[in-house]
Amino acid sequence: MSVPHLAIVMPAYNEAEGIRGFIEEIREHVAPLAGRVTFVVADDRSTDATVAALTGIDDVQVQPQPANRGHGPTALAAYRAGLALQPDLLVHVDGDGQFVGPDFVRLILGIESTGADVVHGVRHSRTDPWYRRALTGAVGLLVAATAGRRVPDVNTPMRAYRPDALRVLAEAVPADALVPHVHFSLAEARGGFAVRYVAVRSIPRRGASTSGTMWGGGVKALVPPPRLRRFAADALREVWRLSLRPGAPLRSIRFENQRA
Repeated sequence: MSVPHLAIVMPAYNEAEGIRGFIEEIREHVAPLAGRVTFVVADDRSTDATVAALTGIDDVQVQPQPANRGHGPTALAAYRAGLALQPDLLVHVDGDGQFVGPDFVRLILGIESTGADVVHGVRHSRTDPWYRRALTGAVGLLVAATAGRRVPDVNTPMRAYRPDALRVLAEAVPADALVPHVHFSLAEARGGFAVRYVAVRSIPRRGASTSGTMWGGGVKALVPPPRLRRFAADALREVWRLSLRPGAPLRSIRFENQRA
């Protein structure tokens, strides 16, 4: 099995300490599965040396964003930049390096062997603060109630997509969406996408500093920081407006899987 052109896209913010090593680890494991591998890093106006750390690497394209906009819009920009390369398969992962190389192989084999439109990496052994795990679980229950089925790890950032399926999602979700992966998961569950799930290991963020996390506080924080509380409230309003309420624009997304 060989993917002619594999694109791996990642949003990044202040990940200078770990991102180069993370990309090297991914490349080592996926290169035998692809004729060509291209990495696209959408940099959310990092204030450290993230861009410099990736300069001069032949298979890495760094695309600085016009302004610091947060994870959701930067992830969508990474997806769209990857699609513009017209790859045969596209994998998304966050630039903080919370996954391990062998699981990328499992993700790619999962989508290629099943003919699925998308494969989600379902995280286990998460070391994120309790409130981030609790928020993911609460959103998962909300999605199950509205989509009619449970979606494991509804907001996972590790996903493999076939371009034709991803294009339907990326073109429908607004470029400034705060939680595009929640919208993607809802649309996939309701819209005819063939979805598969692969268990993947979650590890602590690579790098000693905490400047790369948008939530602050580190894994030892006992209560959700104010920024996360504000974000959660804004995200819930967005999910209701775009994906959940009767007549919401993203409820109409449909996709016919040609490989099923």
